[in-house]
Amino acid sequence: MSRRNPLKKFATGAFAGVLLAAQLAPLHALAAENPATMKPAEVERFCANIADAARDRRYALQAMELEKLKGEVDERIEALEQKRADYEGWLQRRNIFLAQAEAGIVEIYSSMRPDAAAERLAEVRVELAAAILMKLEPRTAGIILNEMNSKSAATLTTIIASAARPEDPS
Repeated sequence: MSRRNPLKKFATGAFAGVLLAAQLAPLHALAAENPATMKPAEVERFCANIADAARDRRYALQAMELEKLKGEVDERIEALEQKRADYEGWLQRRNIFLAQAEAGIVEIYSSMRPDAAAERLAEVRVELAAAILMKLEPRTAGIILNEMNSKSAATLTTIIASAARPEDPS
């Protein structure tokens, strides 16, 4: 990201201000002589003469303000991109950990006695129990479901069947 030189902005603004002052000096002198006696035509001419310079100065100030705001937005975008990269790295590490933990849990339940596994799975959240059963070999999962009470087994079977549907169940 490029940094703008604040002195350059100041010098540009100061230069525009000096130009405007130089253009308006004769008109201010005319108005300062006797403002009460200025005729409407002179006032209109005075306003018409300074309109372009004032508009140019206003545009220059707006352009400088826009450049300043653009720099601030660029800095914020860069900070957000850095945060996004940090979060993506964290999410990747989390997913790797979860995959390893999931594989470990499936291995643990596959090596347990079916009656003990059924008892433990009945105590965890039904979504987690269904996910574990889905990862087990079908024969092992069937034996564990056989050891569960019929209500828990039916609930888990319903969740597993819903997850296996190709379309959205909602």
